[in-house]
Amino acid sequence: MSGACLQSGQSGRRAALIPAAGSGERLGLGPKALVEVGGLTLLERAVRALSPHVDEVLVALAPGMERALPPLNARTVLGGSSRQESVLNLLRATEAEVVLVHDAARPFLGAALVEGLLEAVHETGAATAALPCADTLVRAHGGRWAALVDRENTWAVQTPQVFSRELLLAAHERALREGWSATDDAGLIVRAGGEVRLVPGDARLFKVTTPGDLALARAFAGTWDGEART
Repeated sequence: MSGACLQSGQSGRRAALIPAAGSGERLGLGPKALVEVGGLTLLERAVRALSPHVDEVLVALAPGMERALPPLNARTVLGGSSRQESVLNLLRATEAEVVLVHDAARPFLGAALVEGLLEAVHETGAATAALPCADTLVRAHGGRWAALVDRENTWAVQTPQVFSRELLLAAHERALREGWSATDDAGLIVRAGGEVRLVPGDARLFKVTTPGDLALARAFAGTWDGEART
């Protein structure tokens, strides 16, 4: 896959893409994007965090979700049956040169990280937030410790992920033709032969997936919002 590097300072229009059509089954509270944390839905938090950095925000929603949303500074697109399909729909709905893909389930996104990713994307056309793994990592078999995984040079990938739209669209369309799947968009870039720059993320950018995550997010929201106002 040929690179699509961007010249620093000449990134053109930017768009934030938020795939938010998931059902949130593990939380059991309906669509996850509509779950409230500190008086705002997860989706509202994502839109507010990304809007200052881009020319437009696009959100992929499941049918009927739009009726349950408060007014958003965003354009909506019909989501697909998978996250990957929703992102492809979003990519096809914008003509921005640079796209930021972010999961609404990560509600505590700081401006400095977004700006760092927007700078890093100029190197290879693809960059992602990620954290070096600090925990002991093991492979399991039958619910038991099977083998230790060397954590050196092991990173946990987060979002946002920032790309040249041309590069990411080509990777998604190839994935569609050849039947690839990945848990995130950077994985498709690597599968297609591209390079992804890792940018140190933030431990506070955890993903709300389980009821325990949601309880943690609700407990932390007041601190995060208070710091943002100062």
